[in-house]
Amino acid sequence: MLAKIMEFTPRRALLGWLLLAASLCWLLAMPALAATEGGDDIDWLQLGMGLFGGLALFLFGMDQMSDGLKAAAGDSLKNVLAKLTSNRFSGAITGAFVTAILNSSSVTTVLVVGFITAGIMNLAQSIGVIMGANIGSTFTAQIVAFNITQYALLPVAIGFLMLFTAKQEKIRYYGMMVMGLGLVFFGMGVMSEAMNPLRSYQPFLDLMQRMENPILGIVVGAVFTALVQSSAATTGIAIVMASEGLLSLPAGIALALGSNVGTCATALLASIGKPTEAVRAAVAHVVFNVAGVLLWVGLIHYLADLVTWMSPTYPELEGTARAAKEVPRQIANAHTSFNVINTLLFIGFTTQLASLVERLVPAKPPKKGIIVEPKFLDPAATSVPALALEQVRLEFGHMGEITQSMFDDLTPSLKQRDVELLKEIILRDDKVDILHETIMQYMQTLRSEELNQEQNREFAQLLSALDNLESIADTVETELGQVAQQFIDSDMHVSQQSKDMFDELQAIVSKALADAIQAVRDNDEEAAQRVMAAKSEVRRISDGFLEFKAQRLASESPDYLLRLRLEMTAADQIRRVYTLAKRIAKTALPEELADKE
Repeated sequence: MLAKIMEFTPRRALLGWLLLAASLCWLLAMPALAATEGGDDIDWLQLGMGLFGGLALFLFGMDQMSDGLKAAAGDSLKNVLAKLTSNRFSGAITGAFVTAILNSSSVTTVLVVGFITAGIMNLAQSIGVIMGANIGSTFTAQIVAFNITQYALLPVAIGFLMLFTAKQEKIRYYGMMVMGLGLVFFGMGVMSEAMNPLRSYQPFLDLMQRMENPILGIVVGAVFTALVQSSAATTGIAIVMASEGLLSLPAGIALALGSNVGTCATALLASIGKPTEAVRAAVAHVVFNVAGVLLWVGLIHYLADLVTWMSPTYPELEGTARAAKEVPRQIANAHTSFNVINTLLFIGFTTQLASLVERLVPAKPPKKGIIVEPKFLDPAATSVPALALEQVRLEFGHMGEITQSMFDDLTPSLKQRDVELLKEIILRDDKVDILHETIMQYMQTLRSEELNQEQNREFAQLLSALDNLESIADTVETELGQVAQQFIDSDMHVSQQSKDMFDELQAIVSKALADAIQAVRDNDEEAAQRVMAAKSEVRRISDGFLEFKAQRLASESPDYLLRLRLEMTAADQIRRVYTLAKRIAKTALPEELADKE
């Protein structure tokens, strides 16, 4: 678990370097700050340590809370998202729910891209989910606005206890989440206390006053969000500043609007070099968010009036104290309201938005010199093992389609004496090998993540299924392909009865192979059971073929013995394909059923 907490990721590395650079700049700027009017009364070193140390705790806590939520809920969320996106409205609701749980609209977008590629949803449906994801991303800001910093160390202690003493993985993940939430509030408290002296520092107050300029506020919010790759972090820091009376509501709203633009940078960067579907999903996110911000940029004061009316007030307080109490919740409500209203305004135009995005991002022409590429594997998904394993299943299906075509096309090539088709079938094994190697590299990356017990079992099953599927492709290429080549080269012909038996055996094994691929790709237990049930039929036809050939041993045909050897070899290898298919299907069965087979 400690390895999970300390795990290196590019995002964490970027945040670390940013905090280090900001700290160094702060040290260099301290003499100039102290020389300003009122600056000599502030301990700038103490302020900087509190500000950047608190920010580090805040961001790290958010990261831990997100990781805990993903690990605890990832297995079920992909199923929720796949099943509840039948229309744009349910898609928006589901996108909001999933993003609130995962605390990452980027992960939701990755899920969406996988479903588009798999044909589970179309681009218009996915836009509804992306709209909902914007709403879900405001969930953290709503929690942060409660500002229970005085109790922050209690969830840190409870979460630590759960994380390092619990035996059940689920409880440890919940402990990671609780400790992360405590660190978020503790970091807020440290930042808030550090910034307290700035209440009387006029240059800083003037800077915050300029933030009420909506363009400046939006730009600052967008840039900061793009750097930290989290809109919730930007809104959270705005709430911290507001809790000290340093940030007005219009300025806080401008920063929140900017965070909606800045969060698109993550999606755009993640889509570079990805399939067209991924780029379109990212561009749809950008178009929707930017259009929404442009719609509200001149209406910030109206939005401020709305959230002031709907948020709790404290008339017993006055001045800065009242603003510090009211504005944090108002900023959180403004962020949520903005995204909810935008979704309601645009949800009826998802089809038109999808058409616009398809024109902006046309389909990519096939790459020259590329034999085959994975369709479903996204490196960003490895941060959520449940999602990454699902993508491995889908890619297994892609690899299975090629293997199935090799097996199914072998008989036509033999019947038609088509040497070119036979060569093309054999070359398809290169595609299978490339996909197998790519999937294995992806799974190696995934293995560096911490998998729970069920995910470890699924990981091992997928490894077994992949190896057996590659063995089927190798069997078709080497053994069956060689037999077919010898039949064609020697111009041998088999009897009609032998042809009928071969056709029947090939058809049953082909159906079993298709069911085995479906069983793993879709985690379909019924398909796996059908593969097992074909065992008696395969044995019946194989035994019948052997008996028929034994009766023909007295044949006077000069090439009979050679033909018999080739036919028996072919029958054995087809049975081997079935055996391997059965092994694949077993991985989709519960352990108690798989052990009986």
